[in-house]
Amino acid sequence: MLSGLSWPWLAVLMALGVALDLALGEARRWHPLVGFGNLAKAIERTLNQRPALRLRGVLAWSLAVLPPVLVAAWLLAAAPWWLAALLHAALLYFCIGLRSLREHTLPIAQALATGDLPQARRLTSYIVSRDTRHSSEQELAKAGVESLLENGNDAVFGTLFWFLVAGGPGALLFRLANTLDAMWGYRTARFLHFGWAAARIDDALNWLPARLTALSYAWLGQRRQAMACWKEQAPAWNSPNAGPVMAAGAGALGLALGGPAIYDGELEQRPPLGRGPMPQGPDIVRAWRLVAMSTALWLAVISAVALLCLGGLHA
Repeated sequence: MLSGLSWPWLAVLMALGVALDLALGEARRWHPLVGFGNLAKAIERTLNQRPALRLRGVLAWSLAVLPPVLVAAWLLAAAPWWLAALLHAALLYFCIGLRSLREHTLPIAQALATGDLPQARRLTSYIVSRDTRHSSEQELAKAGVESLLENGNDAVFGTLFWFLVAGGPGALLFRLANTLDAMWGYRTARFLHFGWAAARIDDALNWLPARLTALSYAWLGQRRQAMACWKEQAPAWNSPNAGPVMAAGAGALGLALGGPAIYDGELEQRPPLGRGPMPQGPDIVRAWRLVAMSTALWLAVISAVALLCLGGLHA
């Protein structure tokens, strides 16, 4: 592993980072990602101007992401082992967002259960970019399920994968790159060329984690249907990584996702995903459980590998 951590240490620190996230949630004040977002905005305002927009985008990405990742790696290398272990776990805690997914989506299900459609629309607007002002109950439920499935990869499994590869700096690299993709990776006049690097780097970092996430969803749900949806439907989706994740997740849950949605006042016809009925409010809870069980599956597999390694050492 690039971090120099053994499998047993990786298993312990990964479990600790996830436990901290579930117990504490996101820091309400002084969250590092808020400061990073402000830095990214300042860099974009300075560099996003002609000429050479793609080159400027590469420079902007490097200026935003590489310094904090390199500083984190240096601190871990210089720290005593016990402090380095705590720093690895702390970095994972700040980068992962499992509890945040729950806190942002389950209230939507609760609002739908009580028939409070205005509240459900307001809550859904916080987590998706589509227009929710006139969304029906089914459309809101679909948005919640889709957000959970896709962000399960972005906020949880991608971070866990890169922590496994490179420890705390790996988790930080992935989360910062994913944040820049969310800020700059748009095919608009402003970001089409400047955000090209942010989008492509995120695609590369997310390629394998996304497919492991899709496999996890399939394994824990309706497996054959999930794999069939992944194979048949994912290539039509506009993202090479979100496609497999959402198609497999929709198939695993036995739900119909994708389809039409309103963005910036315009109706967008998205490809269909999954098979089955349209989602209802309780399906948001089912999607959350799928993400939570997939997280437990990852931790269990990594713990099993760690135990095998320990057994080999004592053989």
